[in-house]
Amino acid sequence: MRIFVIVATKGRPVETARLLDHLDRQSARPELTLVVGAGPEDVEGLADHLAVREGRCGIALSPEAGSSIQRNVALDRLTSMGLLAEEDAMVAFFDDDYRPAEDWLERTRGLFEAHPDIVAITGRMLADGVKGPGLDEAEAEAYLAGARAPLPHWASGEAMREVSAMYGCNMAFRAVVARTCRFDEALPLYGWQEDRDFTQRARAHGRTVYAPGPSGVHMGVKRGRTSGLRFGYSQIANPLYLWRKGTMQAREALRFVARALAANAARSLTRNALFDYRGRLAGNVRALGDLLLGRCDPRRIVDL
Repeated sequence: MRIFVIVATKGRPVETARLLDHLDRQSARPELTLVVGAGPEDVEGLADHLAVREGRCGIALSPEAGSSIQRNVALDRLTSMGLLAEEDAMVAFFDDDYRPAEDWLERTRGLFEAHPDIVAITGRMLADGVKGPGLDEAEAEAYLAGARAPLPHWASGEAMREVSAMYGCNMAFRAVVARTCRFDEALPLYGWQEDRDFTQRARAHGRTVYAPGPSGVHMGVKRGRTSGLRFGYSQIANPLYLWRKGTMQAREALRFVARALAANAARSLTRNALFDYRGRLAGNVRALGDLLLGRCDPRRIVDL
C-alpha cells in the first residue's frame, strides 16, 4: 500500500521541520509528504530539509489560511498527480505539532491491509497538550519512549472500536475517501470540527475506527492558533452548521453549544494566562446574536 502524508501548517515552520524528522524515522516512510502553508513565512527554511532536497517532501502554498483549504490544496495536488487513482493507497494527515511513534504509518498500513472494510483510522493518544500549557519536544520524546506513562484521553484503550470522528491531528484515510471527499471550506481558519464532518462523509465508504496500535503525542503548541473571539464564535456556529448540513446530530450540536457556553461563562470569572475564555464567551454571544438575526455562519469569523 502506497503511503502519502499531508501537513497543513500555519506559523510553525520549526515544528513542521521536526515533524519531517519524525517522518524520516518511520519504519514505513511515506512515498511523498506534502506540506501546505498559507504564506512563505509558514514554510520558512523547510526547503533545506533533507526530505525536501531528496524529493520526498513537496511544499505548496494555499491561497488562504485555513486547515480545510490547505488540506484540500494537498489532496488536489495528489489527485492531479494521479497518485490516488489506485485503491491500494492511504493518505495520513498530521498536525505540525503531532509526533508519531516510529511505526505509526506501518501499523496503520497493516490495519488497512488486514481490514478491507476500514476506510479511516485515528491512533492512540499518549499525551495531548491541547487543553494545558502544551508539551515541548523533550516531553513528547519521553512519552514516545515510554519514559512517561500515557495520560487519559478519549483516543486511548487497548481495543479497536468504531468512532464517529477522527482526531484531526492524526488520521489516515483510504484512497477512495481522499479521492472523493474534500474538507468543508465553509469551516474557515482553525476549522473546528472539520475532522468530524470529513469522517461522517468517509463513513459512506466503510468503517471509521480508533486503533490502539498507531500511537503518538499531540504537543498542543499554542502559537498559530485562532483568537478567543473567533474560536468562541466557531464553538456555536460550526456545530449548528454541521447539524443543518446533516453531518452532526441535533443532540450532539446542542451538547457542543451548551458545553461551550457553560465552560466559557464559568472560566471567564478569572483570568487565564493560557486561554482567552472571556474572548471565547464574547464569540459565543456574538454567534447567538447572529443566530437570532438569521445570519449565524462559520465564515463570519473571518471578519471578526
